[in-house]
Amino acid sequence: MTHQVHAFEPPERFVAGTVGPPGDRTFFLQARGGGRLVSVALEKVQVSLLAEKLEELLSEAQRRFGVELPEPATSVGDNDPLDTPVDEEFRVGTLGLAFDVDTATVVIEAIAAGEAEAEVELGEPDDDEDADDDEPDDDLDRLRVRLTPEATRQFIERARRVVNAGRPPCPLCGQPLDPAGHLCPRHNGYHR
Repeated sequence: MTHQVHAFEPPERFVAGTVGPPGDRTFFLQARGGGRLVSVALEKVQVSLLAEKLEELLSEAQRRFGVELPEPATSVGDNDPLDTPVDEEFRVGTLGLAFDVDTATVVIEAIAAGEAEAEVELGEPDDDEDADDDEPDDDLDRLRVRLTPEATRQFIERARRVVNAGRPPCPLCGQPLDPAGHLCPRHNGYHR
């Protein structure tokens, strides 16, 4: 089986976004560049974790290699919806992150779900990119994106907005509220 590597080094645009109404949203990572558009589906928790791990990776790169980090954006940045058509290329199983010291860029790799469960691997900041050629998931499709620290920061800001734009949490139990209310465990199963 031939696997496809969709590489955008760098992309014109790389964002997290959703399709569907709150409570029934499908989360996507979408890369655009060179006349190509690639969308991969993933879980909300993966988007949240990716933003968190990217933040850690930037901090680590700054600490270990003195990489200049951009200030957190004061402007809202890219708030546009996903480019259409949103055709799911594959569902993400693993997210790999690394910092390429030579080019001072962040490499994000979204690997199709295989037998392995969803996870985020945090590569050592000075990982050599060829080091993962002997991994068993080489036969899986992947999306590889290379971002500057500034583009990474913009991605993080947007990913957090996307994750937080869902249904508001119930003030009592923290579970998402549906427009019709929900069966709150704190109310012993009665609607609020």
